Amino acid sequence: MRANSQMAGSSRNRNMWMAIRIIAAVVVTLVMFFPVYWLVISAFKTQAEMRMAVPTFWPESFMFDNFVQAFQVIPYARFFSNTLIMAVGTIILQLNVALMAAYAFAKGQFWGRDALFFLVLAALIVPEQVIFVPVYVMMSKLDWLNTFWALIVPHGASAYAIFLLRQAFKSINNDVLEAARVDGAGRFSILYKLLFPMAMPTIVTMGVLIFISSWNSYFWPLIMTNNNDMRVLTVGIAMLRDSIAGNEAMFFNVIMASSVMAIIPIVIVFTVMQKHIVAAMANSTFK
Repeated sequence: MRANSQMAGSSRNRNMWMAIRIIAAVVVTLVMFFPVYWLVISAFKTQAEMRMAVPTFWPESFMFDNFVQAFQVIPYARFFSNTLIMAVGTIILQLNVALMAAYAFAKGQFWGRDALFFLVLAALIVPEQVIFVPVYVMMSKLDWLNTFWALIVPHGASAYAIFLLRQAFKSINNDVLEAARVDGAGRFSILYKLLFPMAMPTIVTMGVLIFISSWNSYFWPLIMTNNNDMRVLTVGIAMLRDSIAGNEAMFFNVIMASSVMAIIPIVIVFTVMQKHIVAAMANSTFK
């Protein structure tokens, strides 16, 4: 009887701690989600609602005209297309460079391989702001300022992407590569026809991370472009905010609407690619 009582008490304790963890997780989720919720509902509010002393947690009337005004105040469509081109171009260039470098570091045999990889990892601690001056001078001498080349090429190599893909390639048995070489496959055939499909979850995950980073980039496009025809969304929304400086309360709903439209592509990409991201986590390329 005493043993049964102890087991029942232990079971109640486990259930209690489980309930506490669930409640804590729900509270943390709500706290983290609330800014996004506030952004979305504010995008549909009227100017009068935005200026109310006591904020409302649901719009009294949905103002879809806020999204139309965003296109009227700034060339939103142009900024959107520039951002998309920059993000897609960065993904293509950075993934291809990372694939070839990761293949060399994971499966190649050459003198100084580990030392070179250590230098690549050392690049992770160097912030972008430290190197932007010499890169800016380089872009200026190449006459690439206010072009997509300046927005894409400097981000063509990523130490983080090389590291992740190297880990993924190292987990693939060398016997598979040897069999491909016996069949007459070259290095590029092995990389793109064999290793690429086998490491697809990691590649897709890396592509999503690159897309999000490029889409949210502000500092680099700001210093590399000064022509409105080459501006991206992050800089454009900042321009919208600065154009109404001192009168933000009158146009906060338009700023919120612009921000909502800016995050929609990220949500779509993450939702569509979620299956591959979960697969990459399950495969645990770091093991």
